[in-house]
Amino acid sequence: MKYPIVTGLLVLLMFSNGAGATNVFNLEGFGPVSRALGGAGAAHDIGAAGMMYNPATLGLMEDGPGLYIGLDLIGTDIDTVNQATGEKAKSNKNSESNNRGPIYYAPQLAYTNNVGNLTLGVGAFAQGGLGTEFGKTSFLSRTSTNNVDTGLDNSSRLLNLRIPFAAAYEVNDRLIVGGSVDAVWTQLNLELLLDVNQVGALAGDGRVSGSLVPTLLAIPNLSGAHFSLTKNDIVGGGTEGWGLGGKLGFTYQITDTTRIGMAYNLETHVEDLSGRAVLTAVDNNNNQIPLSGKIKIRDFQNPAQLSLGVSHEINEQLTVVADYNRVFWKDVMKDIDIGFVQDGTGDNIDILLPQNYKDINLYSIGAEYQYTQAWIFRAGFSHSDQALRSNLLFAVIPAQLQNHLTGGLAYSWSENSTFDFGLSYAFEKSMNNASLPNTDSAVPIKSSHRQINAVFGYSYRF
Repeated sequence: MKYPIVTGLLVLLMFSNGAGATNVFNLEGFGPVSRALGGAGAAHDIGAAGMMYNPATLGLMEDGPGLYIGLDLIGTDIDTVNQATGEKAKSNKNSESNNRGPIYYAPQLAYTNNVGNLTLGVGAFAQGGLGTEFGKTSFLSRTSTNNVDTGLDNSSRLLNLRIPFAAAYEVNDRLIVGGSVDAVWTQLNLELLLDVNQVGALAGDGRVSGSLVPTLLAIPNLSGAHFSLTKNDIVGGGTEGWGLGGKLGFTYQITDTTRIGMAYNLETHVEDLSGRAVLTAVDNNNNQIPLSGKIKIRDFQNPAQLSLGVSHEINEQLTVVADYNRVFWKDVMKDIDIGFVQDGTGDNIDILLPQNYKDINLYSIGAEYQYTQAWIFRAGFSHSDQALRSNLLFAVIPAQLQNHLTGGLAYSWSENSTFDFGLSYAFEKSMNNASLPNTDSAVPIKSSHRQINAVFGYSYRF
């Protein structure tokens, strides 16, 4: 691995954008092969993207150095309806900057090489994220207390990027073990208006504290409060932080036609996301009092994940794969922990926005058909449990998709060059929330989310 390769990876990251929510915050499959197979790949050769799932599968790749270049395209379609009035807020129809959909994208790059029984790899991939853009004029920008049209934004953009340094070792002709150490970069933009009823409910639950609280509550006829932490650039967030993650895994060839695989993705250790923010208090006459300061999103991590998979060759042309994943969201997504310190005064406010995600089971199944020496066709399906509880739904944090239908193909026009394509369709999933504090009880909402994701990849063997 030479420095120009690593430098290229980092340069490519500078052109990355956000991603729409898929399986909670994670993409449904890494790279075009896994994406087309319903996200499966713990026991199957999914190319260089295996370093994002089960690093041991790198040992299944062809010998020799290889370069992979890919691109994720993520198309979100999210409607939020005010069930009291019938008004609809549609995400990504009011974009104002170059980082806000309706098509989000995330480039990929990886380099792999083997030395004897050892395969090494380094890459850059988006693990996932979410993106919404409801603009400044929908009902989400209006307080229910005196119906104040604030003209304040409601949006989000989360992007999790990983730079894995991976290795796989072929112990014998049946067993391959692997692992990776990942640099993790998490970026978050958030624009969120809370009605005074929501602020009061948070305070009543002991979820708001700090020296700024009496100041805010003393504002006559307070109608709402708005948080703005956004970086309007193609990369980065209003808050961001770096940290580490890692994976361990193995594959084992049970018979000549059947292979099993197992991987464990460790919970990340990312520093508190930090940046600049504006907290704006709004009264009943739409007088706005902006307070600038520093903000932190504390302990915002990616969950651990256990993956089990099987790959079985039915004949020389047809292979079927199936995976089971247990994703431990409960450990990392209990609350969104926000800390804000005002410039100059040092006054602070701490807010815990409840999430209480549940651990989920995720099932994937796929099939791969070698039509000719040059053409391969793939199809798959995935289903996940619901991590998000409906009474804690935020319009700007959609994470409710559960079912994906997938397909794709590969074309090799030489022994060295292969083009892969994967496409997934996330079936519409709707959730209702009429509960404080995440939704104003006077404005019950229904959020409907559907999505089409595509990934293109080109691999070259030197």
